[in-house]
Amino acid sequence: MSDRVSIEISNGVADVRLNRPEKMNALDAAMFRAIVEAGDQVAADPTVRAVVLSGAGRAFCAGLDIGSFMGGTPDGDSFDLLGGRKAGRIANMAQQVAYTWTEIAVPVIAAVHGVALGGGIQIALGADIRIVAPDAKLSVLEIRWGLLPDMTGLQMLPRLVGLDVAKELAFTGRMLSGTEAVGLGLATRVAEDPHAAAMELATEIASKNPGAIRGTKALLNAAGTRPLAESFVEETRLMSKLIGSPNQLEAVSAYFEKRPAVFTDPA
Repeated sequence: MSDRVSIEISNGVADVRLNRPEKMNALDAAMFRAIVEAGDQVAADPTVRAVVLSGAGRAFCAGLDIGSFMGGTPDGDSFDLLGGRKAGRIANMAQQVAYTWTEIAVPVIAAVHGVALGGGIQIALGADIRIVAPDAKLSVLEIRWGLLPDMTGLQMLPRLVGLDVAKELAFTGRMLSGTEAVGLGLATRVAEDPHAAAMELATEIASKNPGAIRGTKALLNAAGTRPLAESFVEETRLMSKLIGSPNQLEAVSAYFEKRPAVFTDPA
């Protein structure tokens, strides 16, 4: 995989970092590819039970590296952000950079410091939970360049902040602090060290029954997107798989024996 993204996996937690600190992790062609590849790698690893997504250096992600796309990509290829849907995927390349974290079966926690602008905030919106520094700067910035957010952000924003606030943020590109983002519901909570807080939370999640965690994420992500009858049937199906399973019985035994549970990773 490209050195644009680093992955370290320990005790069920994948620590994924955007790794272009000299450019505040701005998105060029290599970064787009590397993020999608990182998502694919993490999704395929059954030992991963939670993911922390962060940025190296001074920022989470400054958004699109516009200069790198002026007149073509630096490596001279025909990189197509708006096309390039692979078989079986609903997202194009630009969308997949954010959506990959939504569709990964395990929880993803974005740790945001510095700036998360434009494409950067949309990547963070693809995570399940966002822990932000109080002085972080976040903006749906595309309108500054006469564009619209096209990395799934317009689908995620209304679910978090409501339709009217989503429109205000997208129409104006207003800059938010981490503290204000939490107040609006755009972020989950603030922490002086977002990465440390995210790793602590991910470690806690990784200590739970992975089947229950995966099922919970799937049901919550689908909430409100399909008829209730279908959701109720799926809820019953998932619960039926869990009850009496080795991992479920291990969760009960570990609780009563006051010890850490030892779970089997899903196949």
